[in-house]
Amino acid sequence: MADVIDYNIQGDDMQLVEIELDPGEGVRAEAGAMMYMEEHIEMQTSSGGGLFKGFKRMLTGESFFITTFLFNGKGKGHVAFGAPYPGKIIPLDLSRVGGRFLCQKDAFLCAARGVEIDIAFTKKIGAGLFGGEGFILQKLEGNGMAFIHAGGTIIKKELGPMERLKVDTGCLVAFAPSVQYDIQFIGGFKNALFGGEGMFLAELTGPGTVYLQSLPFSRLADRIFAASRFQQRGEQKGVAGIGGDILGGLLGGDRNF
Repeated sequence: MADVIDYNIQGDDMQLVEIELDPGEGVRAEAGAMMYMEEHIEMQTSSGGGLFKGFKRMLTGESFFITTFLFNGKGKGHVAFGAPYPGKIIPLDLSRVGGRFLCQKDAFLCAARGVEIDIAFTKKIGAGLFGGEGFILQKLEGNGMAFIHAGGTIIKKELGPMERLKVDTGCLVAFAPSVQYDIQFIGGFKNALFGGEGMFLAELTGPGTVYLQSLPFSRLADRIFAASRFQQRGEQKGVAGIGGDILGGLLGGDRNF
């Protein structure tokens, strides 16, 4: 049985969720997500369900440990968790969605104590080989509140029975277990080479709820990396006109000609 917690989501593009705890209540989060906590809140770090679960998370790039923030004072205690990049926080009441939900491995932010956080895998190995972020998923189970983070704008879709939706694998944030998930190959060499959307898409088949994000972190990181490289090249070529590449390299510390 999960703790019954109250919460308040603050902010617009860089949101945080503040959790209100009664005496003896707790909330679980990935290491590094906490922003602030009030007096009499105790941090308890564990593998979150045994060594096997901890190692499973570690092998998939997640933290080995899950931290529980337990309020041992009187009255009300507050602890807040911040989103890691611009976007929105999605509150999920697991008791209203069948007690189980799947999300991208980097989407989980925090959950009431009693909610189980585990790693889930898609049925087909092809999703892991070719689907980018689509292979490793997190499974949230229980009857309490859980909070996940999405980049950019959140789009909520309610798929009917056998209704299908194709999305970029990075844009898929979370979905109900009743939704079937598969990876579809986009036919045609020109689509793969010039389409700009990659060769594979996630195909979702209803019924069930699906959450999408307009700005996956991987896309944001790629744009920042590309812009930084372009800026570095521009600075080098713009130094002293003719011979700018050489002089720019010298000024930038690159003397390997």
